[in-house]
Amino acid sequence: MGKKGTVADAMLRRRSHSSVGDKAPGDKELRKLLEAAGTVADHAALHPWRVIAIRGEARERVGRAIAEATGQDASSGIAKKPLRAPLLLAVVVSPRPSMKVPDWEQEATASGVAHALSLLLDEAGWGVMWRTGLYTRSGAVHRAHELAPHEHLLGWLYVGSKPEKKSGRRKPITAKKHLSSL
Repeated sequence: MGKKGTVADAMLRRRSHSSVGDKAPGDKELRKLLEAAGTVADHAALHPWRVIAIRGEARERVGRAIAEATGQDASSGIAKKPLRAPLLLAVVVSPRPSMKVPDWEQEATASGVAHALSLLLDEAGWGVMWRTGLYTRSGAVHRAHELAPHEHLLGWLYVGSKPEKKSGRRKPITAKKHLSSL
């Protein structure tokens, strides 16, 4: 596509890792990556997002909230999902009052930060998987993350060391199907 090491190359190389190892980046590395991810397009520079690092037993708390939100038992398989990675990064939309930037646009900015952060983590050698679900906007999950009333959870980046086994190949998109003109 171009010179090795371009953004396009990184995007084409990126794969989701549904299984990751036990190591995860520390807060110092995360802050550095967030500084870069936070440069996404952001109308009026509102920075309508935040990221919550979830490690250790806090992952169990999130699992219990997911189980509650789905009407399942706290010992169910869904409650154990947050234990699949040593670090979960909860991406939160934190809309700011604005007369010119609607909430949907602020949510798009937060989504952009999540995607950029996943690319940066991948580039730094970490395995990453973006996880969501209908329960991300449930009361139980909202409370477990201690979100403010106006905030919404987009989902989590599950982060850990990359597995030795390579993830499968992704089928390339047919850009022609997704591009039109007026």
